[in-house]
Amino acid sequence: MAAPLPTPEQINARVLLAEFATYNEAQEAVDTLSDQHFPVERVSIIGVDLRSVETVLGRMSWGRAALGGLAMGAWFGLLIGLFVSLFANSQGSTLTLILLGLLYGAAFGIIFGLVSYAFTGGKRDFVSRSQLVASRYQVTVDAEVVGKAREVLSSHPQTDAEAPPTAQA
Repeated sequence: MAAPLPTPEQINARVLLAEFATYNEAQEAVDTLSDQHFPVERVSIIGVDLRSVETVLGRMSWGRAALGGLAMGAWFGLLIGLFVSLFANSQGSTLTLILLGLLYGAAFGIIFGLVSYAFTGGKRDFVSRSQLVASRYQVTVDAEVVGKAREVLSSHPQTDAEAPPTAQA
C-alpha cells in the first residue's frame, strides 16, 4: 500500500539536506537514497525561484497552420476510424474504415488549422512552448531522518551539491 501524501505542514517542516543547480542532480540524490533503502517517502524535491519561460520555436504561417491541423486531424481521425471499426459489421473492411477516418480527419484538421489561424488576425504570429523553470532545487527530508540521509549521501557524493546548513533550530 502506498504511503499517504504528506500535508503541506509536514513538507514545510522538512530539513534541507542538499541543494542542486539542476533537477537531474536532485533526482540523482534521491535515487541514491532509494538505492540504499532510505525511506524516500520522507523526502521532497523543491524547485526554488520558479519562473515561467516561453520559448519561441518559430514563425507561424499558413503552411505551418495547415500542417499542424493536418497532424492533429489525422490523429483524431485515426482514433475515430479505429473506434468505428470496432463496432462495424463484418461486411466492411476494417482497414478501409481506419483509412477513411484518417483521411477525413486530416482534411478537417487542415480546414480547422487554417480557420483558426485566420481568426488570429495576424496577432501572435509565432509558435512557442511554455514551461516552469526553477533556479535551484532543494532536497529536504523529515528532521528525524536527516542524519541517516546525510550519512548515505556522504558515502555516495553527488556533484555540485551545496553543503546544507550544519545547525538546525
